Amino acid sequence: MRAHRKAQRKARWETLGKAGRAHTASAAALVPGLALTAAAVAVSLWASRALPGVSAAVVAVVLGIALTNLGGLRPAFRAGLRFVSRRLLRLAIVMLGLQIALPEVLALGWRALALIAASTSCAFLATRWLGPRIGVSPRRSLLIATGVSICGAAAVAAMHEVADSDDEDVASAVGVVVLYGSAALVLLPSLARLLGLTPHQLGMWAGASVHEVAQVAAVGAAAGAGVLASAVVVKLARVVLLAPIVALTSVALRRTADSRGGAGTGRRPPLVPLFVLGFLATVTVRSLGMVPAGVTGVLPQVTGLSLAAALFGLGTGVNLRELVRGGRSLVLGGVSTAVIGAISLIGVVTIG
Repeated sequence: MRAHRKAQRKARWETLGKAGRAHTASAAALVPGLALTAAAVAVSLWASRALPGVSAAVVAVVLGIALTNLGGLRPAFRAGLRFVSRRLLRLAIVMLGLQIALPEVLALGWRALALIAASTSCAFLATRWLGPRIGVSPRRSLLIATGVSICGAAAVAAMHEVADSDDEDVASAVGVVVLYGSAALVLLPSLARLLGLTPHQLGMWAGASVHEVAQVAAVGAAAGAGVLASAVVVKLARVVLLAPIVALTSVALRRTADSRGGAGTGRRPPLVPLFVLGFLATVTVRSLGMVPAGVTGVLPQVTGLSLAAALFGLGTGVNLRELVRGGRSLVLGGVSTAVIGAISLIGVVTIG
């Protein structure tokens, strides 16, 4: 009996030892990809500082695309890149919620909030409706709609988590966001002068229509510090809509999968993704004033670096030859940008 118990204990220790060695080997496999990602993020951060209005996340996805299409991606990198493009991405989106204080958003007033809701929802729905009608796949149309209407690359990455889209869809949507968001940096101030808008109206318009937070900040900074603050708050009000839009889309996709025969026909989206619940939780924590001021000061930088790492990982999965065939995505992104720009401009002029 004693010998039997001793044999059982020995077997358990051997099992634990094997599990520990496997875990160590698995962790070691992440190192090359994580080191490559760290280098890419450092370059992206430097480029974003040299190019105002260009976020590190956008530079990172471009670096990832360049690396894989120039033949620089090695099998040893894949485990680490898979880790950052999935788990780190979800963490970054959760941290994004810590930048949003609902009292600041509500202080905009009901008319400004109605404008944000109208422009965002109209652009999102119009893009999803038009995309398949001009030959853009429903999944890619969904990513473009989310990126243009909410918050650029971060929104694209969040929707990618539930949409069962591929990396080429992500790259196409991010490309659209970069192209038209960058054009807005030049066009919006020029159009504002032509239309006789006040600096405050320009800030509101930028916050309600420009894609990336960094791009909004660049437009607002050019118009003055006070305008910058209002532009960024309006933009963050759009970011709040990320959680309900992703959650509702996930529910709709889940019902569609069920109606077509259940999970056997493809990946079944979660009812409400955990990272969306985490995003809502962090928004709540920030809104209740539970985040120290010292932490809120560094949150945008930390979140931006995390998103850059995640999007670099996603970028390494992009086949550029397939991407360049998607000229219709550019048309769709242009129409979507025009829709959100026109509706938000009408609202800004109406509000005064």
